[in-house]
Amino acid sequence: MAITPDSVRELLHSEDYGDRLRAVNQFRELDLGAAFDLAQLAANDGNTRVRYAAISQLASLGQHDLATVEPLLRRALTNDPEPDVQAAAADAIGGLHLHSAYGDLAAVYHGTGEWLVQFSIVAALGELGEPQAFDLLQDAVRADNDLVVTAAIGALGELQDERAIPLLLSFTDHPDWQVRHRLVQALAQFSQPEAQAALAALAQDSSSIVAEAAAHHRMA
Repeated sequence: MAITPDSVRELLHSEDYGDRLRAVNQFRELDLGAAFDLAQLAANDGNTRVRYAAISQLASLGQHDLATVEPLLRRALTNDPEPDVQAAAADAIGGLHLHSAYGDLAAVYHGTGEWLVQFSIVAALGELGEPQAFDLLQDAVRADNDLVVTAAIGALGELQDERAIPLLLSFTDHPDWQVRHRLVQALAQFSQPEAQAALAALAQDSSSIVAEAAAHHRMA
């Protein structure tokens, strides 16, 4: 049976959430405009998994109409009761570079106790490269959750605000090589002597992965 906008829409109206989830997966078989229209419907589904799948696809489908998708994603970020859906909305906001949503991202970051939501917001801020985000990222890099910290290190690098350098240098001796590896990627965004000196030191790191990355970025 051919997959058409009508057949997908019919699945989206099924009482079986499995059918509705299958419909979301079929968006990839439709043209962009039709998939975008149906994704908006699925993004308001009563089932968390369906909403999550639809919001995740809006990270690419949203390019079709940014003016329409932005308020939808901001509502999902601020009002959805499920952290997974909020996190997906943050990811999509970052992927679509919706700078005007920064206020909502910051408010939810400070208001939630869900590490996954905070992690996704921090990662989204890295993609946005939003100058206003420095203070939030300065807070995030001191978080209790290592995944949030690692994302904040990367985001500070992408922000390329030289005020981040002292914050980043405090992680050169972090016990987790994955944190040090992300640190290398962040420091590579800075030409300042202290950042380059740290890269030189990290090129001698006990982890070969960290050392090779640092050496590569020093030569780049």
